[in-house]
Amino acid sequence: MSDPVYPPLNTLKTGVRCRCPRCGEGPLFEGYLKIRESCPACGLDYGFADPADGPAFFVMSAVGVVGMIGFMLFEFNVHPPIWVHFAVTFPILALMCLGVLRPFKGWMVAEQYFHKAEEATFVSVGKHGEGYGWRGQAERAAREKARRAD
Repeated sequence: MSDPVYPPLNTLKTGVRCRCPRCGEGPLFEGYLKIRESCPACGLDYGFADPADGPAFFVMSAVGVVGMIGFMLFEFNVHPPIWVHFAVTFPILALMCLGVLRPFKGWMVAEQYFHKAEEATFVSVGKHGEGYGWRGQAERAAREKARRAD
């Protein structure tokens, strides 16, 4: 018996809904931001998912720009006292960040699955990195020795 075939899903839809990027059914998160070990619906191992701090950075940057525009419009048009900003503006900014963070993280995990993202590996292809150091000197010495023997 072969494994079931899963059609490619829209990463934005599955990510924003915080669903499994393979089947689109199982929940992606265990808590608010903790990614599950695997999908309860299809069994996909979520070990590949490592969005790290990317979602938080992008969400804070976007909400910061939009929030500062709103903050300045509010400040320049209404001229409220500072306590109003502490009571209204800052909680709105925090709620905006928290509201967008979970769907954005889900979308980033779905993109990692779709693009088969993995940790970067580096291989020397010439005179830089691994190939240039002691190994390069040993190879040059062996070539020089072989040239002298001829």
